[in-house]
Amino acid sequence: MKTIGLLGGMSWQSTTSYYQAINQGINSKLGGLHSAKLTLCSVDFAEIEKLQHQGNWQATAEILCKSAKSVQASGADFLLICTNTMHKVAEQIEQVLDIPLLHIADATAKQLLLDGITKVGLLGTQFTMSEGFYKSRLINHYSIDVITPNSSQQKLVHDIIYQELCMGTIKPKSKAAYLTIIDSLFEQGAQAIILGCTEIALLINQADTHIPLYDTTNIHAQAAIDLALS
Repeated sequence: MKTIGLLGGMSWQSTTSYYQAINQGINSKLGGLHSAKLTLCSVDFAEIEKLQHQGNWQATAEILCKSAKSVQASGADFLLICTNTMHKVAEQIEQVLDIPLLHIADATAKQLLLDGITKVGLLGTQFTMSEGFYKSRLINHYSIDVITPNSSQQKLVHDIIYQELCMGTIKPKSKAAYLTIIDSLFEQGAQAIILGCTEIALLINQADTHIPLYDTTNIHAQAAIDLALS
């Protein structure tokens, strides 16, 4: 079994979902008392969030590159960044590593194509929804059409992530708002919805809607399991 490297803490709530999903998946595959071989570096999200909203992505890259190198030094065979948004600096992180980075957008796109999905709605932080680093990878590498909420909906989705979900707060009103936005994207032609922020699955799941949801946390974790056991 390969050792999985996790770069987490963004937020710690979603990182616990990664840890649980990976260990459950390994145990399901191997049985008995088996669990995942992994190493984790968890950053202080307050530092990252402040720099994000200042637009200082270079400083976030420096923090994450240092942390990624510590994960590599502790024996990881490959690395996962346990957040969608910080894949904005994935290329900088890859450049300082000698081990592969398992990109969350690649894992998600491959599952979408496997399921015959070619047009998706994307929910996430405002950075993920409005900037090109995530959408362009889906469009240019996988020919998947991506639609996003309008500007006011994006702000609502973003604020709920940072002000509620990252704090571990779950509100029925926020769930209802997300489901309304999902319905809107579906009406615009989305065949499915990418939950493109690792915290969103804390709020909504497939039981809440008939529209197919793609939980990037679980998809990323499953890709890590497959690679670890390959």
